[in-house]
Amino acid sequence: MLQTRVISALVAIPIVVAGVFAGGLWFWGGVLLVALLAGWEYGRMMKAGGYNTTPFFTLALIALLLLNSYRSDFSLNCILTVILLASLTWQLFQAKSASPTADWALTVVGGLYIGWGMAHLAGLRQLASGLGWVWLVLLCTWGADTFAYLVGSRWGRHKLWPRLSPKKSWEGLAGSVFGSLLGAVGVAVLFNLSWASCLFLGLIIPIVDLFGDVSISMMKRDVGVKDSSNLFPGHGGFLDRIDSLLFVSIVVYYYAVWNGVLGIIPNLFRWG
Repeated sequence: MLQTRVISALVAIPIVVAGVFAGGLWFWGGVLLVALLAGWEYGRMMKAGGYNTTPFFTLALIALLLLNSYRSDFSLNCILTVILLASLTWQLFQAKSASPTADWALTVVGGLYIGWGMAHLAGLRQLASGLGWVWLVLLCTWGADTFAYLVGSRWGRHKLWPRLSPKKSWEGLAGSVFGSLLGAVGVAVLFNLSWASCLFLGLIIPIVDLFGDVSISMMKRDVGVKDSSNLFPGHGGFLDRIDSLLFVSIVVYYYAVWNGVLGIIPNLFRWG
């Protein structure tokens, strides 16, 4: 199992690294592709759970939110309204649907859930020091997930959230914090971001990461599936890989924006 995970990671990492450093349309296009694949997996999950969602509208919402992150002059409100009303109207004519309100709600929620989070990841790359902020998201999240898995599988004894994610343990969470802080230190050294900001977020990200992971676990448990797909051997699918990024990207994005305006971390503690 571990060997399969490592091989999959070795294939994916060079592609991710190239896209992040390229920035611009290349990075945005990569984020869009991953988001759309995750949206497709979400639709399959809902079908497996007996819901009659409409993947077209889920994917349209994802694409709309990502397009708005790239073109701020894009008419988001107008087209968002059209998609919401069109998806609801479409649902009125689905005679086979046993729960049309739930089907429509899940169609919309899937698009907002995936599209909104990934739009913030794409937008993060466009900020000042955006390269460093994106790497902070990625390295802290990857570090948190990796060490949570290694520590939890080896020493995990005390269950953290047995109802929603039985394999999560307090020991794994401790490993997650350690891995996230390692990533934060690496970013502070390599990308010249504030040490205080990196360490602060390095402590916050494992908690946010946990909620992102448990949220998708709740959905998968509700529809009775283990993984969103098997596109990443040993890892599951795209949605399984980005579940934490959806939450972490939003938190880091607004920290980066608000800290630049309000100075959340006082200058007194800006060591770097």
